[in-house]
Amino acid sequence: MPDAVQDFSAVALPHLDAVARVARALTRDAADADDLVQETFLRALRHWNTFVPGSDCKRWLATICRNAFLANKARSEVVIASEDETLEILGAVQVHRDARAMGLDDLFDRLDLGPAIRASLERLEPIFRDVVTLYDVEGFTYEEIAELLMIPLGTVRSRLYRARRLLQEMLLAHAIDRGFAAATPTGPRP
Repeated sequence: MPDAVQDFSAVALPHLDAVARVARALTRDAADADDLVQETFLRALRHWNTFVPGSDCKRWLATICRNAFLANKARSEVVIASEDETLEILGAVQVHRDARAMGLDDLFDRLDLGPAIRASLERLEPIFRDVVTLYDVEGFTYEEIAELLMIPLGTVRSRLYRARRLLQEMLLAHAIDRGFAAATPTGPRP
């Protein structure tokens, strides 16, 4: 077993930060995320014999993390994502038009978005936050995310698009709050 522990330490432990980010995205709570990371690595060590050397260890650990999260916590609220791509596109276009009307074409050149993006990610519903975190932050593919979250590939695409649009709206609101532009009334969004 000492060889297995050394192998585990060399291959799995370098992914600790990535698993911690996945856990944080899932739990939205630092203490719960720490517990989930600990449980993930305990399960991974316990089942290290099932890991295929040379395969993607980060993905394997993220799957264990997600499964541990699902096993430990049943979601209390039901959120239904819109699967209508036309509505999503119309909403994104409206947000872009609002930004241009407020003179925010160069917003991303004038604003340090790091803290605003982190805060906006925290405010996203978990079904959207999980997908955007796994794709845009962790670099998983659509297929890997579909497998990891146990959802259809089309749902991954839809949720990622919706998450990005919601982030766009939140960042626009952040710019208004910071005084980069005045809010202008718009019609209802789809």
